[in-house]
Amino acid sequence: MLYYLSSYLTEFWGPFRLLQSHVFLLAFGTVLAGLLTLFLLPKFFRFLPSDHGKAILGKDGMVSKGKPTGGGFFVTLLALPVILLVMPLRLPDLGVIGCLYLSMLFGYLDDRSNLPWGELKKGLLDVIVSVGAAACIFWGYAEGTGDWMTLQVWLPFVKGMVGIPWWLYISAAGFMLWFVMNATNCSDGVDGLAGTLTLVTIVVLAGLLYGVIGNLNLAQYFRIFDPQVARESGEIVAFGGTHARMAARWSVTLMTVGGSVAGYLWWNAEPSKVLMGDAGSRFLGLLVGVGVLVTGNPLLVFAMAPVILVNGGGGLGKLVLLRLAKKIGFQIGDDSVIKRIRFPLHDHCKKNLKWSNAQVLMRFSLLQAFLMPLLLIILIKVR
Repeated sequence: MLYYLSSYLTEFWGPFRLLQSHVFLLAFGTVLAGLLTLFLLPKFFRFLPSDHGKAILGKDGMVSKGKPTGGGFFVTLLALPVILLVMPLRLPDLGVIGCLYLSMLFGYLDDRSNLPWGELKKGLLDVIVSVGAAACIFWGYAEGTGDWMTLQVWLPFVKGMVGIPWWLYISAAGFMLWFVMNATNCSDGVDGLAGTLTLVTIVVLAGLLYGVIGNLNLAQYFRIFDPQVARESGEIVAFGGTHARMAARWSVTLMTVGGSVAGYLWWNAEPSKVLMGDAGSRFLGLLVGVGVLVTGNPLLVFAMAPVILVNGGGGLGKLVLLRLAKKIGFQIGDDSVIKRIRFPLHDHCKKNLKWSNAQVLMRFSLLQAFLMPLLLIILIKVR
């Protein structure tokens, strides 16, 4: 809103032109959302359902019993007016934001339910919001380029841009969003873990979107597009326009939500006063996936969320593998590695390796911090 109002307000006072600066909007949104969450979130604790604990982890798993959970509902709601205030929104962006908040709402309703929703129900709802978000992202690029049949993406180890048919892009991107959302949801089980890992990812993604994807000189340096081929095919117009503008807009949104997550982590630090619940973890997982898609390189998800994918996504892979093995009649022994490793991985570290919550948080965060730049160099520079 502020971005579009600035052209009118500048007539009355020149400094209002700063409202068209994405850096200013990014900083303002981050601080405002962070302060709102920090000071207002505790006032909503009494409206939240209580956590039932996790008996499977023994004494440590019951520490959270009775604490307010589903705090992500209010964390994301407090971020919403700030997003609407600072992000230069277009209709496709509103569609993506709508899907983000639908994922939050479904998670919150599951948190409040006396009986947890079944896998089929949650899975289908997740598919709806994931495919919907992927379709809106495609819509945003197609609206800017005028090409409603293919989307140009850049991939590791490939020079220039690659055209992906709309049906393949939406289905593949929808699956990626679904997987990251559920992996993040599974990573929520240790005070501060899911919030810290996603906050690190959000900050790096925002910097990448604004400083590299949205900067034609740096984008050319990293070979995100081939200038000669782009000029001949007209891609440079699309990249310099649509890609850069979408990247800058979403960097503002990512950092605004990052501010809210930081405000939440103030109260979620061990010993936590509030838990995120499915409402927050699903929202954050979907947002991370959306941020990756806006970069134009879906495979960057492996660099942006390596620990989240292994920690939470490993359990999804294990479940699929065990069910497939059972279906074809192959028996996996209880002493096999796949049976002995517990997922999400943080549960294995606590139960089998006897790590404390603080050790899990610190070591997982360190792994994320070291792996992200290494994988980014490989996936961006080696092209």
